[in-house]
Amino acid sequence: MNHYKPFLLLLLLGGLLTACQSTSRVQTLDPKSPESVHSCVKKLTDVIVYDIFSPPVASRIYTYTALAAYEAGRFEDSSQPSLTQHLNDFPAMPKPEAGQSYAYTLAGVKAFCFVAEKLTFSKDTIRQFEAQLLERFRVSVDEPTYERSIAFGEQIAKKIMERAAKDHYKETRGMERYSIKQDIEDKWLPTPPDYSDAVEPYWGLISPMGMDSASQFKPERPYPYSRNPQSPFWKEVVKVYETGNALDEEKKVIARFWDDNPFVSQHSGHLMIGRKKMTPGGHWMAIAGLAARQTKANWVKSAQGYALTASALLDGFISCWDEKYRSEYLRPVTVIDKFLNPRWESYLQTPPFPEYTSGHSVISASAASVLSQLYGANFAFHDTTEKEYGHGERSFHSFMEAAEQAGISRMYGGIHYEFSCKRGTEQGKKVGSWLLLKTGLQASLAQR
Repeated sequence: MNHYKPFLLLLLLGGLLTACQSTSRVQTLDPKSPESVHSCVKKLTDVIVYDIFSPPVASRIYTYTALAAYEAGRFEDSSQPSLTQHLNDFPAMPKPEAGQSYAYTLAGVKAFCFVAEKLTFSKDTIRQFEAQLLERFRVSVDEPTYERSIAFGEQIAKKIMERAAKDHYKETRGMERYSIKQDIEDKWLPTPPDYSDAVEPYWGLISPMGMDSASQFKPERPYPYSRNPQSPFWKEVVKVYETGNALDEEKKVIARFWDDNPFVSQHSGHLMIGRKKMTPGGHWMAIAGLAARQTKANWVKSAQGYALTASALLDGFISCWDEKYRSEYLRPVTVIDKFLNPRWESYLQTPPFPEYTSGHSVISASAASVLSQLYGANFAFHDTTEKEYGHGERSFHSFMEAAEQAGISRMYGGIHYEFSCKRGTEQGKKVGSWLLLKTGLQASLAQR
């Protein structure tokens, strides 16, 4: 039997070598590095683009995932308070067990992925990403701490999902389709080229994060519909028409850069091809990541930035959509095609929902208000987040400068009236400032 010993020894050594090589192939991860939370948000954006969630729904997904990450990971920095305790309708969050060791950033990643899997369609993609990321933590953290941290992240995530289960999202999935008022001249109608159904007509019923109600920051009434050449409404129509007919290259670049329209389709004969893009909320989440990296923010500060930005986006969409389906305002292309030029086409494709107020304007200003508080009102940055979608890069002196450009870009694109963009920006500032006030971070113009 002794002649088998060398063979067995070789097998044993080979097994050990294989195991060592397998372990070495797992790239280690510094548990305190913020790159884990940045990679989570980027993967979620990729999934949202692939799954083609509408901008309002995407903002809800970003909010619950980012809040889950922050609430689980914030204990890494004992000075950072809970956000959900100040927001609407959240249950009390679990606390870590005293005297036990945790890798709180690992818990944050687990909480994020747990919620992301629940709220998206591409569940296998999320699971695969999570498994790969958690394995990198496993080689850096002892086993008891690893298991304890995973369990804590799940506890937080389940509490976050309790709130998600009662925010009226499920109820709005089963409501009747929006009724088009074709016989009323001043009401919204589906627009070319696809004449799609209205998107999320009941989004105003979703429970807000910070606002007291969807109508808390209801804007003033839009200009009354009129074909009188001297009326404010008609002057706005003509302004969109003339601007669209004389767009210079810079305005075209600005319009494309901020388009972020997941509903865009290209038509060639009978063939229709969808062009996938980030949602406008995804663009601002990416900007939040840029700011965090530029300032070398730690894991907790980065997660806080994502959580507050996402919450501002969600409340911005709720506030805006509440008004859109109250006023049911016509899009410029509807009026221009009917009364000025039946062959006119807006530079950007008009998204399928009423015009007033501009969604980009509202959510950009609400996000910019939060980011200005976190990173500074005069925070200059270079936005490269659109490069992978073929829309270049731009530099800004502040978040609010970027938000105002995002707003007016919709007029350049021919899909919004100028006054709707400007009023939307003011509406968004109030939404964002109120969220900061609600969370105790700032008292601002929301009090005016």
